[in-house]
Amino acid sequence: MTQSYTVPPVERAFKVLRHIAAGDDLRNIAASARDLSISRTTLIRLVATLEAERMIERASDSAGYKLGLGLAGLAAQALFSADVVQISDPVLGELAETLGLSAHFGVLEQREVLYVARRTPNLHLVSNVRIGSRLPAHATTLGRIILAYMPATDVQRLFAGVRLKAATEKTPATLPALMRQLETDRAAGLAWSSSHYEQGISSVAAPVFGHEGHVVGAINVTGPTPSFEANAKRTAAIGTAVRDAARRISHHLGYSEDRTPTQILRSIR
Repeated sequence: MTQSYTVPPVERAFKVLRHIAAGDDLRNIAASARDLSISRTTLIRLVATLEAERMIERASDSAGYKLGLGLAGLAAQALFSADVVQISDPVLGELAETLGLSAHFGVLEQREVLYVARRTPNLHLVSNVRIGSRLPAHATTLGRIILAYMPATDVQRLFAGVRLKAATEKTPATLPALMRQLETDRAAGLAWSSSHYEQGISSVAAPVFGHEGHVVGAINVTGPTPSFEANAKRTAAIGTAVRDAARRISHHLGYSEDRTPTQILRSIR
């Protein structure tokens, strides 16, 4: 595309985003404006717009800025394009047929989980969640395990002042309750649910990591609670299968287990 078709304000916005990504948190607006060759007034307006669109957000000390969850959501959407769905589809299909449960792949979009892939077994009683469905992250295993591997400060900021709707009596209904649940999920490496979102339905989810080592989505299996709790051996087998499937997808995405999830969390806190 020739230069005449570019839009200068958009170019400046991307310039600001790259500048923040390179390490300047815009703590000194005047100095950053000089570095970017943008007027101070223009930079202030760009920052306000990018913050409103959640492309950037306040740093933990509120004195500067960092790349925001909105930008991360766009990146996740790009990552989980057709190619990645093709990677996950056979893995989900194998899970569904082996376990006799519905298998899903989801990514986080603000406080919701977007379902981007789904496979079901050849059985009458299967999940009615469709590709493109959005469900509350705090109430679902997919959302909980993604949130569990995000920095706690980001989770708290995302849900600050938000009234959490309880789908059932087991759903975390307050931010402190959610944070406690996420600690449990992270310690287990899996998010389990027994009627946390829908009565009589159980689920378990495992995180999927990208090549940079950060959580980029999750997979789960769901089905009637009796099919999960027939015996301890069956329950353990389901958890192991989901964890192994998530690991396979992560490896296809370039993730290396040289950095454990604990190390990843430490590096981004």
